[in-house]
This record gives sequence, structure tokens and C-alpha cells, in this order.
Amino acid sequence: MKISQEFSKHAKEYGTYNLIQKKVIQKLLADTQIKPKYILDLGCGNGELCRTIDWKFKHFVGVDFAPKMLELHPKSKKIEAIYGDFNSETLFEYLSTYKFEYLFSASALQWAEDLDKVFANIVKLNLPFSLAIFTSGTFITLNKTANLAPLLCSSSKIQSLQKKYFDAEFEVVNYTLEFESTREMFRYIKRSGVSGSRNILGYKETKQLMKEYPLNYLEFEVAFIRSC
Repeated sequence: MKISQEFSKHAKEYGTYNLIQKKVIQKLLADTQIKPKYILDLGCGNGELCRTIDWKFKHFVGVDFAPKMLELHPKSKKIEAIYGDFNSETLFEYLSTYKFEYLFSASALQWAEDLDKVFANIVKLNLPFSLAIFTSGTFITLNKTANLAPLLCSSSKIQSLQKKYFDAEFEVVNYTLEFESTREMFRYIKRSGVSGSRNILGYKETKQLMKEYPLNYLEFEVAFIRSC
């Protein structure tokens, strides 16, 4: 299943389970030095960033590749939610026809097929920006316990790409989310979208992992990149 289909599948439940993503958005906005009036949200999901903004704006454009997520995004005369895949250069060509003052991307770019290419296209928009990208430090103990290779890029690789394209501040922040049981933990993983479309463990392997996982919480690592 494609990642876009996975997010669409669990779109209605996403707002209940995206607890860490909400914290990421809060930090992203709190660290932003200006209050832009014309805003682009790349990988907008169900519109949590749009809902969290506490200043008046003139035009907000949210872009996402999961149609069911876009259906949940706020819409008004000044809010536009459009279907688009940030892996496509055509999308950036289209976005270049808009007027923007700032670009946000919260908890989305970790799903880029080629982050190098996406960064190169972001540069072409010539906008100040704030990005938050989950790294391979997310689910690190879970992956080690299950003997799985990390699904996401490492923070060092993301920082290397950032230095290649941007004059920007780079910060890594770690979060944890506790659960009362491993069953609740695995339900969260399935419904929050944080595992993308990967489902490579069978029933027996998953059951064994639930027994062997040594923590009562999940780990998350997020790279924040803000233009100087």
C-alpha cells in the first residue's frame, strides 16, 4: 500500500492519534519569528497546522497527497486545500504561480522519495521556511527489538542535505509517548500514520515483538530546520 493510501485509510482516526505531531506543530509555530499572511503548508494532512495558527492570515494553501486527509482540512475563502505530491516537480512549478511569504512543513517530508530532490525544489520557491522531519531515531528501540532497518533518514543525513541547500538553523528534538499496554502502543502505530505503509511483520512476529518490547513508551526524534 502506498503511503498516501495509508494516510487516507486512517484519515478520520488521525486527529485522535497524532499527539506527537501536534507537539511538533506547536514548536514549529512557536519558533517562527514572523507572522506571515500568505502561507504554504507542504504535506498539510488534516489541517492541524492551519487550525493551530493563532494570527490572522490572508491566504493559506495546504498541499497533501492523501485525498481523505484533505477532506478534513479546514476550508474557507482564504484557506485552500489542494491535492499534490511534493515528490513531483510539477507541483512546485504550480506553486511558483502563487504568492507566498512563508513555507511550513510539519511531520511530512520524512516520506519524501528523494529528500535531496525535494529540498532542491523548495529552494526554487525562494521562501523563508520552517520544516520538521521525523528521523531514524523514531522507534529506535522498537526497530532494534524487531531487528528491522530504520525506515526514515538519519538526522545526520538530513543535516547534510540541509547544509547542501539551505542557510538554516538545525535542531534535533526527542519526544516519548507512554502507553498503558503494548496493545495500545501497536494500535497507535497502525492508526497514527507514523509507520508509513510498512507492514512487514506477520501475526506471530508482531505478537512476539509485543512480548519482547522492553519499554512502556515509544521514542520519536524530529529534525527542525528553520531558515536564517
